[in-house]
Amino acid sequence: MNSNKVTFAAIATMAVVLSVAMLASSVATPVAAKITPVTEDTGCVNNGGQRPPGQQPTCSGGGLTQETETENQNPTGFAPPGQNK
Repeated sequence: MNSNKVTFAAIATMAVVLSVAMLASSVATPVAAKITPVTEDTGCVNNGGQRPPGQQPTCSGGGLTQETETENQNPTGFAPPGQNK
């Protein structure tokens, strides 16, 4: 009989601890995981729509148009699934 009370107490304690942990993580997650847009230079194109050979991501020289890409990222620098175009 005493063994059943100990088992019930252990299970009840684990349930309370798990509930508190889930509540704390759900409250903290929206604040910690703020998604922000980040714009990066991806390359250049000339007036003909072609990429110049050997061109770096940032344009240098006349007649070139900078290509950029915007990506949503979380604070760790990763793009969360379903957050980007």
